[in-house]
Amino acid sequence: MSLLHRARFHTSAAKLEQLPPPGPAEVAFVGRSNSGKSSAINVLAGQRRLAFSSRTPGRTRLINLFGLPDPLEPESDIGYLVDLPGYGYAAVPQSARLDWADVLGRYLRERTSLAGLVLLLDIRRGLTEHDQRLVDWVAPAERPVLVLLTKADKLPYGQRVKAVAAIRRQLAELGTLEVIPFSATQRIGLDEAANHIERWILPQVAP
Repeated sequence: MSLLHRARFHTSAAKLEQLPPPGPAEVAFVGRSNSGKSSAINVLAGQRRLAFSSRTPGRTRLINLFGLPDPLEPESDIGYLVDLPGYGYAAVPQSARLDWADVLGRYLRERTSLAGLVLLLDIRRGLTEHDQRLVDWVAPAERPVLVLLTKADKLPYGQRVKAVAAIRRQLAELGTLEVIPFSATQRIGLDEAANHIERWILPQVAP
């Protein structure tokens, strides 16, 4: 069984100060509203409703942590999947967007237990202006990034290959970067993405 299939809800926080102290490795998921972030987390965890997706994009304002129990000590977590608030939804008031930007930016820059970032982009849209702003926050922190190009089943194989090459060129500034076409519904790229994330959580030990 995949390490990620053990994921369980741990806590929610509206502010960084409400999070538990940095500890085991955290892998954070971030993406524009409607990028398919919740669906990706659920399929990677092998669960239907671990991460909730609001009917109104941009409404979820909490940082949600999902613990990955230690097989030898089930009461302890060996790592966390972190669902960060979606960004860039136009219907959200400007004041709320600025608050989210501050929380996201501080988490990405300051969270010492952040082992890697999973950035979700709609493969049909590519890198938007809002995505580039996030990249500008991430780059100085020099965190490794896994880009999941979601909804890959909507494009034929040849266009997927071109999309991957384009995103790699556009995000070259991030340094340690992996780009994978991904589809939660058709399970495209699922095993590759899961293996990548597991190596961040347990870099020396296979799950």
